[in-house]
Amino acid sequence: MTAASPTTTPSRAARASTELVALWHLAWPILIGQLATVGMSVVDVAMAGHASAEDLAGISLGVSIWNITIITLMGLMMSVAPLVAHHVGAQEFGKVPHLVRQGLWKALGVGLCAMVLINVAALVFDHMDIEPYVREVATGFVFIISFGLPAFTCYRVLYGYSASLNQTKPLMVMSLVALALNVLVNWLLVFGNWGFPRMGGLGCAWATLLCVYLNFGGLLLWMRYAPAYRSTWPFGAWEWPDPEKLGALWKLGFPIGVTYFAETSAFGLIALLIAGFGSREVAAHQIALNFTSLVFMVPLSLGIALLTRVGQSLGAGDPVAARFRAWVGVNAGLGFGMVSAIAMALCAHQIAWAYTNDAAVAALAANLLLLAAAFQLSDSAQVVISCAIRGYKVTRSPMVIHLTAFWGFSLPLGYVLGLAPQWLPWHPAQPMGAQGFWIALVVGLTVAAVGLMLLLRTVAMDHLPAPRPAP
Repeated sequence: MTAASPTTTPSRAARASTELVALWHLAWPILIGQLATVGMSVVDVAMAGHASAEDLAGISLGVSIWNITIITLMGLMMSVAPLVAHHVGAQEFGKVPHLVRQGLWKALGVGLCAMVLINVAALVFDHMDIEPYVREVATGFVFIISFGLPAFTCYRVLYGYSASLNQTKPLMVMSLVALALNVLVNWLLVFGNWGFPRMGGLGCAWATLLCVYLNFGGLLLWMRYAPAYRSTWPFGAWEWPDPEKLGALWKLGFPIGVTYFAETSAFGLIALLIAGFGSREVAAHQIALNFTSLVFMVPLSLGIALLTRVGQSLGAGDPVAARFRAWVGVNAGLGFGMVSAIAMALCAHQIAWAYTNDAAVAALAANLLLLAAAFQLSDSAQVVISCAIRGYKVTRSPMVIHLTAFWGFSLPLGYVLGLAPQWLPWHPAQPMGAQGFWIALVVGLTVAAVGLMLLLRTVAMDHLPAPRPAP
């Protein structure tokens, strides 16, 4: 028996390969769905860019606030996913419907409040030194899409619920359908095809609004008839908000929301801070940001799948498997980061020209994409690691790390390099504009990746069973 053990026990490499296959099986539909979702922003920016540089600048400013808002909301709503994953791992399916119903109550309240807050935030455009038409497009974009926020927050609850049940293909299908609708409506409204009014950048807002409601309604309809959701169907009973459960969801979700806000605001606020440099600088930043957001969906999808894998292992009472799965996922994210960095550095100019036919904008965007290539490794690492840590239901420490990295390092350093304020004792001879902010992002993302890696090591070790004393 003893002699046979080495041949029957899989090697570590074989176990890692098996886990990678399982992780990818869960992640690839999420990836396609995420790519389709971000693809809608790509379509918005690309079509607005071919309408005019002013339309692109207006959409860029509006999208900067929209992205900060929806990514923060994604974090706030993510509290459902690890809790459902733990219940699934523990075979406690009867607890899932109540959890999802309370998550939807939370989502409805948050979405309605976000409608008001995003329009208040858009008032900043009135105090910026930008062209009147750019201001009109930016303000109108935010106002129109704000009506989609309640549907978006409810969709993210259903998204986390579905992913934690290992049902990721519906997310992919609905996102692809929404992308197709987005392309069609943009083409009709931005350029005024088939007799529709030519709305320029505002046509992008109407396309995005329609797609948000299609995603929510389509996913809900899918769940209603798919057998995989029957044992945990959350709409079989009515219940009012439960303060205790809502408190637990807020306790877990609020730090994730702050974490997401810290990161996305570091990117999104750049468009506002560099608006004084002109439409071309803003447009170039938005092109680089839009493409890097598209690439970011790969490690993010791996992270969402990893959260489910780690959470289910812990729910099943197997912290050793949870740690193993976590580090396999982190290595997968690092591998992708290396590949994306090389590809982005080699194809920066071709990527920029795909977005715009303005030579000056394309040249600026290509330079920013080279800086984006420099932070691919750390960006991929930090998002996968943070998702693995959330699988342990640990959210406060990652929040502190992200706030330190982005608000303690990236934004202050970007302010100095990008704007070169004269009142500081040291500043560059000339403001570096968007490039200064992107250099600072390299620093901030590196700080985040290193801090989170050390945290994951500590959290995973703390959950392992104590070694038995020697006899």
